[in-house]
This record gives sequence, C-alpha cells and structure tokens, in this order.
Amino acid sequence: MENEVKHHLDTVHEAFNEKKISRREFVKYLGMAGAAAGLVGGPFGAVRNAFASKSITFHGWGGTVAEAFRNHAFDPYLTASGVNVVSAAFTGMDAFLTQVKASIPPGGEFNLAHLSAVFDYARYNDLGFGVELDEAKIPNLAKVMPKMLDTLRDISKGTLSAVPYDLGQTGIAYNTNMISKEKAEELGAALLWDKTLKGKISSWGADFRTNIWYAALYTGQDPNNIKDLNAVWNALKQQRKLVKKYWESGAELMSLLANGDIYATTAYSGRVATLQKQGHPIAYMAVPNTYSWMEYIYVLKGTDLEVAQSLLNFMLEPSCSIAVAEAQGYPSSLDPTKVPMPESVQQLPAYDPTGKLDGFLFADPAYWNGHQVEWAEKWDRVRAG
Repeated sequence: MENEVKHHLDTVHEAFNEKKISRREFVKYLGMAGAAAGLVGGPFGAVRNAFASKSITFHGWGGTVAEAFRNHAFDPYLTASGVNVVSAAFTGMDAFLTQVKASIPPGGEFNLAHLSAVFDYARYNDLGFGVELDEAKIPNLAKVMPKMLDTLRDISKGTLSAVPYDLGQTGIAYNTNMISKEKAEELGAALLWDKTLKGKISSWGADFRTNIWYAALYTGQDPNNIKDLNAVWNALKQQRKLVKKYWESGAELMSLLANGDIYATTAYSGRVATLQKQGHPIAYMAVPNTYSWMEYIYVLKGTDLEVAQSLLNFMLEPSCSIAVAEAQGYPSSLDPTKVPMPESVQQLPAYDPTGKLDGFLFADPAYWNGHQVEWAEKWDRVRAG
C-alpha cells in the first residue's frame, strides 16, 4: 500500500511540474494520499502519522510575502503532513532579535524566522541561538545556489543553521509618470537627494543600514568600507529635509508608492515587482553596488528538528519554491542552472540566470555588526531631525 501510494504521488507530482494538473488538484491529492496511507512519500519524505497534531511557529514579513508563504507553502504542508505552521509578522530584524533574546530559552515561542542579510545569520549564531541542521534530511538543498549555501557555511564553520530561500535587493523605486528613466539612470543614487523632489522622497526608516548604504553610494564610497563617515551623516541630514516620511513596513512602502504620495524611495525589489504586477507606474533601478541580500529560513535552538527539516525540504521542492517566488516577487534560492525557472520568475527584479550571483554586493557581517550600536543610535537622531 505504502509503495503504491508513493508511486502515485510521484506520478501526480510529475504531472503538476509539467502543468498538466492544477495546484488545487495536486494539494487535494496530497491530502488523499496522507489519509489513505498515513504518510506522504516521494519528494517530500514527511510522515503524516508521526507529525499529526504538531505545530511549528514561523516569523516573517507581512503583507504579500506572508500571503505567499501561507497559500503556497504552509497550507499545502498542513495538508501533506498534518503539521500546522503558526505564522506571525515582524516589523524589523532588530526588533525581532530583541524578542528572541527575551525568550528563555529560545526555540519555545520562536522556531523558524524568515531573516534577511548575512549579518543577521552571524548575529544569531554568535549568540548561540542556532542549530546544526542534518542536511541529509533536506535533500533539496542540492538544488540551492552554491554561493548562498557557502556564504552561510563560512559563517557557521561548515554547518548550516538556516536554509537559503530567496534573494532580493533594496534598490531604488520611482514613479515613471513623474520621473523619466533617463533622469533616474543619470542620477543613480543621487535621485534620492534630488531637491526638485522635495516632499516626495522616502526611505526605510527602521533600518540604519539601508540609509547609510545609500549615503555611502551617494558620496562615492564603498558601503562595506566607509572612509568618510562625516560625509555620510551630512548627506543623510540633507536628505532628511527632502523626505516626506520614512516608511516602516513593506505594506506601507507599497501604499505610499501606489497612492502617489512619494515619487522616489529605497525599496524592496519584490514589493516593486508586486506593484508592477498590479499595474502601477513604478520602476525599479539597481545602481552599481545596490544593497543585495539573501533571505533564509533560520531554525532557532529548541525547535523540533524533525518537523523543521521536513518543512524546509517541502518548501525547497521546486513546485513550492517557484510558486512562492511568483507570489511574493522575489527569485527563488534554487539554482536556475539546475531547476528551470518560468518566465514569471525570470522577469523578477534581482533574478540571476547564471546562479552565481557575481554582481551581488552583500553587507559584510563583521563590518556592519561591529558598528551596529553606534550607527543605529546616530541614525535615530538624524531621522528624528
């Protein structure tokens, strides 16, 4: 019976990948298979009876990102495994880390977190909050872009405490009805300091890194090795006079752009992709050394690793990963030279068809973590005017 169900599931899974059946039909079959055999085999390896009635928490970004994970990963996984993924949204990386620190021990209230940027991976590991994943139980890791895996392994001394899931950039978004492509490309980062746009400029207020990064580019410096900090702070003070308001979440960013309240801003590439899909006249610009980042699912100490590893492998299955990528607007971590990507993913901002990510500049963990307290405090003062 078990082998027969696995065979049928593999057949249905192949049909889904070839778009011969719908996602609804595929998920329906998963539930039928689980009910009939007490397991889901094939590419998932999740044992339904063993996981029945269990749950795991997932903290991540809200809005369209949360919807993408719920609809295309968590609900199908519940059907397949019987495990309920309880999700919650955080507003920023620093605030979430503060909550985790207050959880004693970590891993009770907090299990999985959809974190951005490698410096956070280093912070969590340095604090002893990480785990050592059993990669043999996450076979779909073999399909992930090597640079993403190697970047994390270099920090955690050869092991993994997280699974790379998607990648993106915090680039520059602008309203094409108000700003021409020629002007935007001519100014580059200086667009965010254009005095003719006074009262129509914005940036991510909760993150000192994004603002310092672009002030470094504006003043002609390497964001990972700033030589003239005074020039950076002076630039941010001048920009403050041009800013209408600082946005605090991806949802607010989208609202400000969609309503025409702002014309130019730092912006998540995926949120811009969503606005474009909705028909808004918003363009995305990646200037040289654009702030690039990978997002990964971090597993906190104390988490049930059997459940976590099962969920992570499910989420890395191409049919799931690609569906999430299409819905949230961020390219998948899967290597496009190993896993064919549909046109919808290839058109996303920050997509790299080579899978090598050679043109991506990530924040140096030691550099940015070493200046966090000082720069965060000073940014709060500048932001307050």
